[in-house]
Amino acid sequence: MRSLKVVSVLLLLAMVLSACGAAAPAASSEIKVAVLAPLSGSQPTFGQMTRDGALLAIEEYSKAHNGGVLGGKTIKAIVEDSQCSPDPAVNAANKVIDQDKVHYIVGEVCSSASIPVSEIANAKKVLQISPTSTNPSVTVDKDGKTKDYIFRACFIDPFQGTVGANFALNNLGAKKAFILLDQSNDYVKGLAEFFEAAFVKGGGTVVGKESYNGKTDTDFSAILAKVAEAQPELVYLPDYYQAVNLVTKQAKDKGINVPFMGGDGWDSSDLDLVAANGGFFTNHYSPEDPRPEVQNFVNGFKAKYNATPDALAALAYDATMILLNSIDKAGVDDATKVKDAMAAIEYQGVSGKTTYDAQHNPVKAATILQVTTDGVKFHSVVNP
Repeated sequence: MRSLKVVSVLLLLAMVLSACGAAAPAASSEIKVAVLAPLSGSQPTFGQMTRDGALLAIEEYSKAHNGGVLGGKTIKAIVEDSQCSPDPAVNAANKVIDQDKVHYIVGEVCSSASIPVSEIANAKKVLQISPTSTNPSVTVDKDGKTKDYIFRACFIDPFQGTVGANFALNNLGAKKAFILLDQSNDYVKGLAEFFEAAFVKGGGTVVGKESYNGKTDTDFSAILAKVAEAQPELVYLPDYYQAVNLVTKQAKDKGINVPFMGGDGWDSSDLDLVAANGGFFTNHYSPEDPRPEVQNFVNGFKAKYNATPDALAALAYDATMILLNSIDKAGVDDATKVKDAMAAIEYQGVSGKTTYDAQHNPVKAATILQVTTDGVKFHSVVNP
């Protein structure tokens, strides 16, 4: 009889525990979104703007949609410092996927970090949307196959490089270009390659090309001497703003006053306006664009952060909005169904109207910006 009582108690306890286990866990009332951004390392302004743009999107979307997604599920942001570098980015991705159990990643910023993250996310069926990684290999594997779970919010390097080359030829009248590039950086190499191909195809001549190590080099005297000797009409420098600051300052000190041109890596509040004065770069948006989507975003960002948002912030905002809209469109917290919804989305955002091609690259316009000592100014828009 005593053993029967014990069995009965154990059965009752098992039923209680089973009932507790069947109850919806706390996580079911929230959707986790990881934001991988370089908050330290070599590109901290990129990370800060990316984080702030993503968090603003989550806040605004939540206010407009009953407190969250899927009828009011809270959106929980998990921010990790991925440093624009492969190893820290991989560590951050593994952490948010395996420990935090996220199904969605906004990030990384740099292509060299997003590419290894994409391999992990795609294998684990976690949806990743990079705001700003422009290298084609982010969404396409080495065999040319589209990675099912990987998207981006920015245009890609072939388009950006081609736009830059055509602008140099047709708007600046430059027929001779010198290319400077960091051979260790996938983003820089890609832009340089596509610029050169389009520039030569358009009738221009590359009068010189020199590489450097962006991680260690700070003295560019030797390669700038070669630039001066070649007498180009334009120098193409598709690197991040820190390298641009160093190279353009040293170039001006040596009397090299031809225009420099680059890509969206120039976009930073830390760009040296005096050194880069007279330069141009391709970018994804301008805060001077009068479209309501742009001005509402700029005003909301300024109100929250007391700063003017750059393209990193705008693309992080758009990437997050595309993700959240896709979750609601899918109607379920399931990365497989959300990726299908994202592939078919049509989104009118801060950086323009976005639809996706077969490689999960946006079809959208590019903006040309000019550097002056008074700031970076909107120049023109180039449609695909």
